[in-house]
Amino acid sequence: MKKSILILFILLSYKSLAQKTENIIIITTDGFRWQEVFKGIDPAIANDKKFNQGDSTYIYKKYSSSDFKESRKKIMPFLWSEIVSKGQIYGNRDLGNKVDVSNPYWFSYPGYSEIMTGNVDVAVNSNSYKANPNVNVLEFLNQQPKLKGKVNAFGAWDAFDRILNEERSGFPVISAFDNVGGNKPTATQKLLNEMSNNSFKPFHEDECLDVFTHYQALDELKTKKPKVLYIAYGETDEWAHSGHYRSYLDAANQVDKWIAAIWDFVQNDPQYKNKTTLLITVDHGRGDKTKTQWTDHGADVPGASEIWFAAIGPEIAPKGEIKTASQLYQKQIAQTIAKIMGYTFTTSHPVANEFTELFQE
Repeated sequence: MKKSILILFILLSYKSLAQKTENIIIITTDGFRWQEVFKGIDPAIANDKKFNQGDSTYIYKKYSSSDFKESRKKIMPFLWSEIVSKGQIYGNRDLGNKVDVSNPYWFSYPGYSEIMTGNVDVAVNSNSYKANPNVNVLEFLNQQPKLKGKVNAFGAWDAFDRILNEERSGFPVISAFDNVGGNKPTATQKLLNEMSNNSFKPFHEDECLDVFTHYQALDELKTKKPKVLYIAYGETDEWAHSGHYRSYLDAANQVDKWIAAIWDFVQNDPQYKNKTTLLITVDHGRGDKTKTQWTDHGADVPGASEIWFAAIGPEIAPKGEIKTASQLYQKQIAQTIAKIMGYTFTTSHPVANEFTELFQE
């Protein structure tokens, strides 16, 4: 009898420690500052006629509150309801909770490379850099027998073909105005292609509007059911560079709504429900020392190394907003993605350790 109880206890203990996540969705929204994530709107920017697009009333009505916690929730309601109650959010530097990029450049290609490879390659020093020689974690996961052919990436920016080295990596990367569906697109994919190709192109051919990236990725999620999906939105960065604070906030708010829609689908689909982890982060921060620096980033812009991230899923302890002082780095994300999926990311280049904090009760 005692032996049977002991065996049952061991089995139950093993089950509790067993891998629960079978799918992961990684989302980035380019250059969205931790300041708005944790503190809500910045009145100094919102009141400035150079940045409010002549409509500070709109900004205040939609996103402002006397309580910064309400303001940040108005910008990102899903983050500050579902994720804060069931997941974890890192990067509130006012509480000493710091997350930074490790690369010395503080702009997009090096940032995305660091996120995905877990490595800082100082040779990766330009947004026009060639196909990334560093192996990325999505590529590694696609090499695992259970995940082979079930990895996809969608990015608004055309550089993702190079960042993720699509030719070598062996999984599809749909970026900017790439068509979806190959030679046999479905009716939905045909419509998405037509809409994208005939759309307004404020960022020229380099980057599409986020709405196309989102619905291409969502269609893939619903019909092909990938186990590893990466979605990279870009408008938060584009509107910030343009000095359009209203559109910058609107873009972030829209991304939050899309994340909510993705999570709603995930939690109502048998393949994904309670077996999927969602990880959200950014490639770099932006300036904060003067009102004008918020539009820019790079090594010469103080604060542009400061980022944030959030996660929710069965492997993630429900700790909410992390308020303890600590220092984490962007390069730790790649191994974290692998560990969430039950693997250890190893390759020819160094890979930083995962965020152990995520998994600790």
